[in-house]
Formats: sequence, C-alpha cells, structure tokens
Amino acid sequence: MIDFTLTQEQQMLQSTARNFAQTEVKPIVQIIEESSDRSIEPWDFCKRVFHKGFELGFTSLLLPQEYGGKGKKCVDLALVLEEIGAVDVSIASSYFNLTAAMSLFVTRAATREQQKQILSFVKSGKPHLFSAAESEPNIATSDLFCPIPDPKIGMKTFARREGNGYILNGKKSSLVTNAGIANSYFMITRTALDKPLHESLSIFYIPADTPGLKFGTRTEMIGWKPSHHAEILLDNVRVPVENLIGNEGEAARLLVLLPEVAIGLAASYVGLARATYEYALDYAKHRESWGRPIIEHQSVALKLADMMVNTQAARLMVWDAAHTADTDPQLASTIKAPAAKTFAVDVAIKNAQTAIEILGGYGVTKDALTGKFLADATIGYSCDFTRELLRLGLVNFL
Repeated sequence: MIDFTLTQEQQMLQSTARNFAQTEVKPIVQIIEESSDRSIEPWDFCKRVFHKGFELGFTSLLLPQEYGGKGKKCVDLALVLEEIGAVDVSIASSYFNLTAAMSLFVTRAATREQQKQILSFVKSGKPHLFSAAESEPNIATSDLFCPIPDPKIGMKTFARREGNGYILNGKKSSLVTNAGIANSYFMITRTALDKPLHESLSIFYIPADTPGLKFGTRTEMIGWKPSHHAEILLDNVRVPVENLIGNEGEAARLLVLLPEVAIGLAASYVGLARATYEYALDYAKHRESWGRPIIEHQSVALKLADMMVNTQAARLMVWDAAHTADTDPQLASTIKAPAAKTFAVDVAIKNAQTAIEILGGYGVTKDALTGKFLADATIGYSCDFTRELLRLGLVNFL
C-alpha cells in the first residue's frame, strides 16, 4: 500500500524549515532583491542564514549519525528544500542542497581517512560550504554525455601526476556555484588526455586556501540574485594524492552515486512553483473586475487549477524519486532524478508565466514578484544540464 502521509517527525521538520524560511531567509532575500547596488555581495547577507541552517542540521540531514549527521532520508531533505525554495530557490539550491548532497557523496565515494578529514566540520560545529566545479568556458558541459570516444572532446582542465601529488591547471566557467565563497571544492579534471572523456575524469578535493586556486568576480544572472557564481582559475594547484576521490578516471562512475543533487534541485523548484501559485491565487482573490474577484472568472480559475495540479504532480514526482534514491540509487540516478528535475523546472516556468498572465499589467511591473519568479525559474532550465539533455539521457535506460 502506498502512503504519502508524513510522519509526525517529518511534519515537525517541515514546520521548522518553513519557519526558518519565513523568518530568516525571506528578510535577507528582500534586501538583496530590492538593492540597486550592483556591487552588493549577497553572501555577506546569506552567510548568517547558511550558518543558522547548519545549526538546524539542514546541511547534514542526509549524513549517517556516525558522521555527526541526522541520518534522515532523501524525502526529508526534499521537504526542507521545498520550504526554503518557496522563499528563494537559489538559496535552497546553491547553499543547502549542494552542501547536503556533497556531504553524502563523501560517505559513498571517499576513503575512511578522507571522510574523517572532509567531514570533520560536522562534529566541530563549524559551518562548511561546498562547491563542485565541472563546466568550463568554451567547452560544452553536455560533453559529459557524449558517447563518441574521441579524447579531444570534453573538458581540458588537467591534473598531472608529480611525485606524491598532482599539479592542476586549467579554468572553470563563470557559472560554478559558490566559487569564491566556498570553504572547499570538488574539482573535476582530466587525468589523461589520450583517453575518452568518460575514462579520464577524476575528482579532487581542494580546500579554498590552496595556493594557485584563484577566482573571478561574481557573475550576474537574470535571476538567482542571492546566489554566488564565478570563474575558477587553477594555476599550478598542487594537491596531495590523498585528495583524489576514488581512483583516476572514476569520476563519471562516482557521480552516478549522487541522484540527491538533482532531486534536491527539483524539490527546490517545487517550492518555487508552489510560491508562484500561492502568489497568483492570493492576487486573484482580491483583484476585482466586472464587480467581482477575478478568481470567479472561469478563464482565471482554470489557470489557477492548472497551476495547483502541476505543482502537486511535480511534488509527487520528487517524493517518488527521493524514495527511490534510498531504495534503488541506480534507478533514481538514471531515470527518476532527471525526470523529476526537468518536470519540476518546467512546472515552475509555466506557473511563473501563468502568474504573469493572471496579474495582467501588474505582472510585468517590478512591484510584483512575478518577474523574479520567471527569472529564477528560467535558470533551472539549464542548471545541472538542460532538460533536453537529461531527457535524452534517461531514454537510454528505459
């Protein structure tokens, strides 16, 4: 029997996340969104919120208790991220989802010594922000899915073995999440230039203060204003061999162990879709035309009904993917996670577009939140791979 009823503990977690989002996250998002100062550093405001979320256990939610984590399931993380995403999808995705997922990744892919080193921040009580660097300028990130066995295709950042370590050189694109503000980085590089991409990718753990690791200025995007993205330059970055996660050439296989990234992103976008629907619903109840609230006009009512139905469908897809991540990670990684991510983003984009239609002229003003909703939703289209690439990829496993 299928039961979607949340346990009492999950209801409490959901309530805690909602209260956190409304009282802690919402005020700083408003400050960032309303500021016209282009030099403002969002992380200066978000840092305190991230630290508070760390204290509540949101970034260690998936970690087993032996590592100092909460030992929760993926669906629990989805509940938290939906609530934060309903206030701001970029804070949910960039700061909380990425760090929570990469913490879990360490327990699955790293050695015991690496786990002890990388995850020491959990028990020490010191907040730690992660970044994962894949994309490169002028190199399509979709090359990671390319089946052509040509060594010339794909990323060029290279890690050369020298003695008891590696020397890393190259450049990552200006779209790397948390680049320049993270405490440490999971850097994906080539360790062989004469082998196809999927056989030559490796992952290195690099603390932020490592010599030779440099960052560009913050990238401005059409949405996700509270987030921080920047370019990374690796200039003879020396890391010990102990910082290699797994073996050389294993990055592609290891990343399959982490469906939680896409599922968490999808949950964040369900939050955005829900917030957009609730915003339009409230407007429709109070805005009048022809002497009555516009929600009483069928054309508006049908739009709102579609928004609610699609949001609920996206949430159920996320919950199903989250459950599968705990029971069948391979199925979750290849089919359920990419399906949930693409659908949730599609729903968020459609809801934002519909909300603009419902608000009419007000929908295209900066006084309304509809512009923010649409800009934030649109970024999800290509975030963590485009919908077309993900869906073409999952078809291979049907």
